[in-house]
Amino acid sequence: MNRIVCFLFLSLACNFLMADQPFDELSIQYTGGSYDNETFEYRLMKPETIEPGKKYPLVLFLHGAGERGDDNTSQLKYFPTEMAGEANRKAFPCFVLAPQCRNEKKWVDVDWSDHEATAMPESPSDQMQAAIRMLERTIAEKPIDTSRVYLTGLSMGGYGSWDLTARHPEWFAAAIIVCGGGDDTQASKLVGLPIWVFHGDADSAVPVQRSRKMVAAIKDAGGKKIKYTELPGVDHNSWDHAYSQDAGAIKWMFEQAKAK
Repeated sequence: MNRIVCFLFLSLACNFLMADQPFDELSIQYTGGSYDNETFEYRLMKPETIEPGKKYPLVLFLHGAGERGDDNTSQLKYFPTEMAGEANRKAFPCFVLAPQCRNEKKWVDVDWSDHEATAMPESPSDQMQAAIRMLERTIAEKPIDTSRVYLTGLSMGGYGSWDLTARHPEWFAAAIIVCGGGDDTQASKLVGLPIWVFHGDADSAVPVQRSRKMVAAIKDAGGKKIKYTELPGVDHNSWDHAYSQDAGAIKWMFEQAKAK
């Protein structure tokens, strides 16, 4: 009997927690690469209140390698958790889109540990293509202010962010890119996009040179909207600072808008 009571209590507790979860669970069918009309699940947080006739910013978040999988939960660490906090929900009412990359897959198929840039692949990875479909669906179905669509990613997602901004800089009003790397030969495409880059100078997973080279290449190409924060003595986890209130990057991001 006690086991039954405990089970019912745990079930009610889980249901309560899920009811309080600000991220809806969604899915989309995707065919591409090795996937034949498979279901890709993702999460979407809405503003606490959606006013009739009003449109809201949208942030696409690309997580790191440690959050890969198919549980549709692990990718909510770091930026999504930060945005789900009471202070940020009130200060920045927005949609947050959080896709999840499958195990052993990447947002962009390059070597993360390489000190030198790899040429941007001809096409986005199948994981990125699935995320793009989620982005397109969200913009089509939700009240999104298309002049305020943002991108942020960390580590593996930082690589994905450099890749996606180079392919479609016109989609975004700004990007926060954390400890990633891109193809610096694509820098001329990014001169008009506000980007804030963060990287720890003691990063043992992704060489700090990857961010330095991207920032330098954009500046050399004439970019005036690139910001760079290098964190002394910080290893791979530069995202805690990047997404903190002290850094000011989230506030800065929401201040950016494309001309309508």
